[in-house]
Amino acid sequence: MKKNKQQPQISEDRILEASWVLLGEDGIEKFSMRRLADRLGIQAPSLYWYFKSKQNLYQRLANYVSKIILEEFHAEGDWKEQLAGLAVTVRSVLGRYPCSSQLMMITLPHEPDIIRFTNRMLLCVEATPLEQAEKMQVVTTLVNYVFYFVMDDYQHERNVSAILKDQPDALPGDEMISLLNTMNDKEAGLFRRMFKNGLFELMGTDVAFDFGVKLILLGIEQVIKEQENAKLP
Repeated sequence: MKKNKQQPQISEDRILEASWVLLGEDGIEKFSMRRLADRLGIQAPSLYWYFKSKQNLYQRLANYVSKIILEEFHAEGDWKEQLAGLAVTVRSVLGRYPCSSQLMMITLPHEPDIIRFTNRMLLCVEATPLEQAEKMQVVTTLVNYVFYFVMDDYQHERNVSAILKDQPDALPGDEMISLLNTMNDKEAGLFRRMFKNGLFELMGTDVAFDFGVKLILLGIEQVIKEQENAKLP
């Protein structure tokens, strides 16, 4: 008698773990429930016992990332120090989980740890005199900056890897320099000088990240000062 091939044992944790691996290999653009099932060695319909849709799986992945952020963030100091610390923590966690920035941006706050994460951000600015809607705008602006910063760095690395894969001996900046040299100073003079001086190599670095956070915090502080001055007789 022919024995039935035993199906691999799966669980929600195994599915999430395999999802991160698949996202790291191929990116979110190529991610699918079918490819995930193939990696796990099961039939795709089996996944729907655990997650009713790909969006539902994305929600759980984003919830997991939110949980890790909450575990690693420690609120210390005034509102500026707390927001700066939060930005650093979010960037650190997102950098360890492939495509997590995209996941956080395409999911809704319908998971418990995503709600806790949002609430934790709001607590950072609760002591400020800003209106409630302004506080929400503050944390949204800051976290979106972090999301885009991490996502831009991730995409840049993928683009460079793709170029080197097609042209192993190519230098990533060569094509840009060739293009810039075809343009006159009025069109691209300042951009060309900055590029050739290596300033664009700062993109994705800690220095660039910290400067962006500083700009946001100074902007928030300026808004608070303007509101306080408007109330003076």
